[in-house]
Amino acid sequence: MSEKILFRNMDLPGYTGSIGDYLKQGGYQALSKALKEFQPSEVIEIVKKSGLRGRGGAGFPAGAKWGFVPKGEDKPRYLSCNADEGEPGTFKDRQLMERDPHQLIEGMVISSYAIGAKTAYVYIRGEFRKAARILEQALEESYSRGFLGRDILESGYDLEIYIHRGAGAYICGEETALLESIEGKRGNPRLKPPFPASVGLYGSPTVINNVETLCNVPHIVLRGPEWFARIGTPKSTGTKIFSVSGHIERPGNYELPMGTPLRELIYQHAGGIKNGRRLKAVIPGGSSTPVLTPDKVDVPLDFESVAAAGSMLGSGAVIVMDETTCMVRVAMILARFYHHESCGQCTQCREGTAWMHKILKRVEEGRGSQGDLELLLDICDNMKGKTICPLSDAAAMPVESYIQHFRGEFEEHVREKRCPFQEGSKLYV
Repeated sequence: MSEKILFRNMDLPGYTGSIGDYLKQGGYQALSKALKEFQPSEVIEIVKKSGLRGRGGAGFPAGAKWGFVPKGEDKPRYLSCNADEGEPGTFKDRQLMERDPHQLIEGMVISSYAIGAKTAYVYIRGEFRKAARILEQALEESYSRGFLGRDILESGYDLEIYIHRGAGAYICGEETALLESIEGKRGNPRLKPPFPASVGLYGSPTVINNVETLCNVPHIVLRGPEWFARIGTPKSTGTKIFSVSGHIERPGNYELPMGTPLRELIYQHAGGIKNGRRLKAVIPGGSSTPVLTPDKVDVPLDFESVAAAGSMLGSGAVIVMDETTCMVRVAMILARFYHHESCGQCTQCREGTAWMHKILKRVEEGRGSQGDLELLLDICDNMKGKTICPLSDAAAMPVESYIQHFRGEFEEHVREKRCPFQEGSKLYV
C-alpha cells in the first residue's frame, strides 16, 4: 500500500495549504459529514473501530481516550492538541502544520464535537514560529468560512480554537505539564490519577491528542473506519510518519503503512547509510527509546513488533548511526539533554540525570573507572518507574540499552583512557 493519507496534498503541484486549495481537495467534507450525519457518540465509535492509536509516543487508542470523558457533567470540556514536538529526532508535526494546516484544524473540530468541547487549544512549541504564523492564518480562514466559531455549518455546534505558544521546555510535551503551562503555571507534570479525561484543564474533562493523531480523524470519518483498519497491521492500523535522520542518504519524513520493515525504510525509502558505511545502531522512536542493533533491522515498524524487539515505536523518529559512531558519546549527549530538561520535581530524575551525565562525560573523556558501568546501571534502575512522569524512564532506558548492546565499547573507553572513535565523535558536537 503506497497511498499517502496525511501527505496526500503536499505532493500536489502548487499546493499552498490555503483554505482554497484544501477545499479543492475535498477539505472539510468530513466535518460536514460528522456534524450532519453523526451524533458525537457515533464519531467516537467510528474512531474506536478504526483502531487509530496515538501518534505522539504512547500509542494509546484514541477512541478509547475520548470515551473516558465523563458523561452528564456540567463542567466544560476541552481538547488540547499537543504540538510541542520536543522529542529529539522528531520533526513530522511541524511539516503537517506548515504544509497542510487545515487538515489539523478539521481534525480538531471533529474531535471537539465528538467529546463535547466548546474550546480547544493548540499547544505549540515555542521555536515553531513559522508553524504558529501559518496556523494563525489558517484559523482566520476557517472562521471566515464558517468552519469555526458559532453555529458551525448551521449545525448548532460552537467551537473556539486558540494557539498557546510554549517556551521551549521539553517537559511540556508531557500532557499534564502541558495543561499546567496553558493555565499559566510552571510546566511541572501532575500526579495521576486523576487523569486529564476527568480532571484536566482548569479542573475540567480534557482530551490531549498529538498533531498526527488529529490529522487522521477527517480521513477516518470521510472514508470509514474499515478502510483505515485495513491499512497497517491488525493492532497498529493506518499509516505512520517516520522522521528519519542521522547517517542516512535521504533524511526526511516518510509516510508508510504501519508494519513496514525498518530495513525497507532505511535502505529503500531513505536511500541507505551515508557514504556506503555499515549500520551500527538505530534509535527507532525518538531519543527516549532503547537502541536497536543491526540484527533487528528487519523488525516491522508497529507498536507490538518494536516492543518485542526490545524498544518502542514512540514518535516514529528513526535516528540512524553508522560504524564511526561512538555510543558512549551518544549516551553522554542524551544524558546531558535529559538532565537539562528535567523539571526537578522528582529526586530520582533530578539527581539521576545529573549523575548519569557526569559519569558518562568522564568515561567519554578517558577518566572513567572500572566500577562506572555498574554504577550507571544502578542509577538507571533507581530512576525507572519511580517518578511522577516518564522523563526519568526516558533518560534511563536508552543508556541501559547502550551499555547492554555496546558494553565492550564502554569498557574500552575505561581501559584505554580515551575515546577510540575520534572521527565519529566529531559528528556529535
